[in-house]
Amino acid sequence: MNKQEAKADAGKPKLTLVPRKILTAVARVREYGCEKYGDPENWKLVDRQRYKDAAFRHFLSYLDDPDGTDEESGLPHLWHLACNIAFLCEMEENKNDL
Repeated sequence: MNKQEAKADAGKPKLTLVPRKILTAVARVREYGCEKYGDPENWKLVDRQRYKDAAFRHFLSYLDDPDGTDEESGLPHLWHLACNIAFLCEMEENKNDL
């Protein structure tokens, strides 16, 4: 068996398929949140429902104005939506670990 055969990628997510813009968008919102709250792990202490509500608000704002930005952060509503969804995905994945 050669080294390439030994490196089994089957079943591993191919992260290069994720559009890079969403990674940058979520990172920008996270940077804003870290600056605002001072703790990069603070988001884990927030109830899921708050992220669901925030995601829905940002989604509606995006639908009303696709170029619109959040009044407080100045970042696009779509970016905030992506970040809230990312938090919810992580929380759902780890809900049994709590």
